[in-house]
Amino acid sequence: MRKITEVLRLNAQGLSQRQIALSAGMSKTAVREYLSRAERAGLGWPLPEAMTAETLDAVLFPPPVVVPAAERPVPEWRAVHKELKRKDCHVTLRLLWLEWKEVNPDGWRYSRFCYHYAQWLETTDVVMRLSYAGGERMFVDFCGDKAPAWVDRSSGEVHRDEVFVSVLGASGMIYAEACASQQLECWLMAHVHAWEAYGGVAEITVPDNLKAGVTKACYYDPEINPSYAELACHYQTVVLPARPGKPRDKAAAESGVMAVERWVLAALRNRSFYSRAELNEAIAAKVAELNARAFRGEPTSRAELFAELERPFLAPLPAGRYELARWRKAKVHIDYHVDAGEGHFYSVPYRYSRQKVEVRLTSGTVEVFNHGHRIASHAREHGRRRYVTDPAHMPESHRAHLEWSPQRLIDWAASTSGSAAELMEKLLASRPHPEHAYRAGMGIMALARRYGPERFEAACARAVASGAISYSSVKSILAEGLDRLPLPGAQPVPVPPDHDNLRGAGYYATEGEQCS
Repeated sequence: MRKITEVLRLNAQGLSQRQIALSAGMSKTAVREYLSRAERAGLGWPLPEAMTAETLDAVLFPPPVVVPAAERPVPEWRAVHKELKRKDCHVTLRLLWLEWKEVNPDGWRYSRFCYHYAQWLETTDVVMRLSYAGGERMFVDFCGDKAPAWVDRSSGEVHRDEVFVSVLGASGMIYAEACASQQLECWLMAHVHAWEAYGGVAEITVPDNLKAGVTKACYYDPEINPSYAELACHYQTVVLPARPGKPRDKAAAESGVMAVERWVLAALRNRSFYSRAELNEAIAAKVAELNARAFRGEPTSRAELFAELERPFLAPLPAGRYELARWRKAKVHIDYHVDAGEGHFYSVPYRYSRQKVEVRLTSGTVEVFNHGHRIASHAREHGRRRYVTDPAHMPESHRAHLEWSPQRLIDWAASTSGSAAELMEKLLASRPHPEHAYRAGMGIMALARRYGPERFEAACARAVASGAISYSSVKSILAEGLDRLPLPGAQPVPVPPDHDNLRGAGYYATEGEQCS
């Protein structure tokens, strides 16, 4: 009481709050509080003579008004939760509290408001508790259980497909489909189908660390599959894998998978299907029912939340659909060709020989990249031709070979031996690409200089006789010394000696006539 009156007296003398605090031996905050309470109570200096210490204390520090819990206003938490998910307004919980406080001045203070909001979240369904903004995240995963079996009518084969599931973060909207496997092609195309079903693309795509999506799982720096990264670039989304061993990073996916297993796959367990398309039609119908069903204890559904909170904020689909591309690492051969798989080789500029490259394969094209720069592009070969060569990729010395003709190479071999010319003719006829037949022919002619004309002639004759028309066959014949052996059928049949005990065909013919 004594300090309060001293504060009022010094304030009446015109001292500042700082001077009053130093004189009265108290903090500036306390001085400010006392003066503020006195102003609200309409008190000044001097105080009324009849005011006692108890009266002054009751006027300046009245007891708080206790509002019964039943009468205290309670926010509509569902509306608060929806407002927080709105991506376009950047709403915060504090702003919502201020707006609510203007209408309900006797309501909770901010800390208590946040406490009761958190308590309400704990009582809601798991999907309603997701705090992602609309259009922000899509979670993807495969179910642990496989789809109901379907039977191929033509072969009678029974198939058990994998089930892909995607869930949008803000609304919990689910998409599911049956896939042949968890391999790369099925994984990527399932994403495409999900985005097309939603009618848009979320900013971030969160997969699990399966091999089709993440080449190397790492807590800090995961390595995304190149084809998956290309898909994300095409649809302008960011792939952010869940951390290994952190299931809460993809809680929405886990919840969606559980819902699909319980309400879709289990519901279809007793039905018979005869194609994957028929199975997917049934899955789509059950998923639509699941999305339209209200959450447990809530009046709203996934489909309603999707239409209100998610659909307006999804990025639009690109103009063209993604074309599946496969990537593989390779090393350029010494003949400046790259193995693209399936027995086909494609040329690159010869200066990249022996360098490591990446090959991108689509249904119609083959592209080769070195350190991220495209160095070659070819139309993809699906026939029997093994080598696809662009003349611009050749060095000058190799381009000169294109001016050769098959007859020129045959004449060159004929100048060495007749068997070599015959071997060269058959070699040219066996190769679909002339240039590579020329190189094999030059290798055969080099053997003539190494082993001499006589052995070379014998080796060519043996290769022609045995049908081994290749450079490696001729080289093997010379290396193993088979050219020194007589050819099959070339050794004469020995004539039997003249002896009395040897009887020929005439003797047996005579004996036969006598018996008859």
